[in-house]
Amino acid sequence: MTHPPYPRDMVGYGRNPPDPKWPGRALIALSLVLNYEEGGESSVLHGDPESVSFLTEHITTAVPHRAPTAESLWEYGSRVGFWRLWRLLSQRNLPVTAFAVTMAMQRNPEAVAAMIEAGWEIATHGMRWNIKPPESEEGERAEIAATLALHEQITGQKALGWYNRSTARTYRLLSEHGGLLYFADNYADDLPFWADVAGKPELFVPYTLEANDMRFTVSNNFPSSDEFFAYLRDTFDVLYQDGLEGRPRMMSVGLHGRLAGRPGRTAGLIRFLDHVAQRDRVWVATRANIARHWRAHFPPGDNLVQKW
Repeated sequence: MTHPPYPRDMVGYGRNPPDPKWPGRALIALSLVLNYEEGGESSVLHGDPESVSFLTEHITTAVPHRAPTAESLWEYGSRVGFWRLWRLLSQRNLPVTAFAVTMAMQRNPEAVAAMIEAGWEIATHGMRWNIKPPESEEGERAEIAATLALHEQITGQKALGWYNRSTARTYRLLSEHGGLLYFADNYADDLPFWADVAGKPELFVPYTLEANDMRFTVSNNFPSSDEFFAYLRDTFDVLYQDGLEGRPRMMSVGLHGRLAGRPGRTAGLIRFLDHVAQRDRVWVATRANIARHWRAHFPPGDNLVQKW
């Protein structure tokens, strides 16, 4: 009995993942991501039916009217938290990728200027944060084009990466639009990989939802900076050991101004960065540079199993 081809790749690199040949013979590639979302979330001010309640400390559910206290938790991210993290990462001269929501960037040009000043990669996090794309294909196609065009207008540079909780249709439309180095809407591996998107090879640079400060505000959460630091440290150490054993990997860390930008949480990030600084052969890189490296050393082959 024959079965139709299964579109998911449940095998990946398997027992013997490739040596990524990171620059400087690095044992691990570390990607630090600051999500800039404040000002692009769900709000009746933006024409949405309700105010945002996800990924904040607010204890109420979404409401069909303005929620000033919930709004203020987001405002802390752009007014204070972003700057705390920007100073910390910039003073250490660490390469950073910003996943930036286009509407949010429009509301704070000074933050965008600071990202550019620090030499950060600014990838796109979509036009809005956590808002479903238009129902129709043509509507989503138009939104993608508008998002990427406005991103370039605001930042002065094309977005090279996309992260916005994509559907299979989104991947296809992005591939048809072209111009992106990588997609980040994936959590399936510790290394970049190629996949078949509607017959075209596209590069995925996986991200993380667990080595991520979002866990301060969801179930199975980090109760304090100690747990945040311990989880990041342990993740780094296991992946670093993989590198020592001949299997170098990649690690992502997800940050938000309204979350890790709170002083009691920044403390855990500081301890993690101090821990990383004590190790040699670590390549801290933007996701665009990781994508460029992968494209140069591992061009797509003919055996792409994952399909969208």
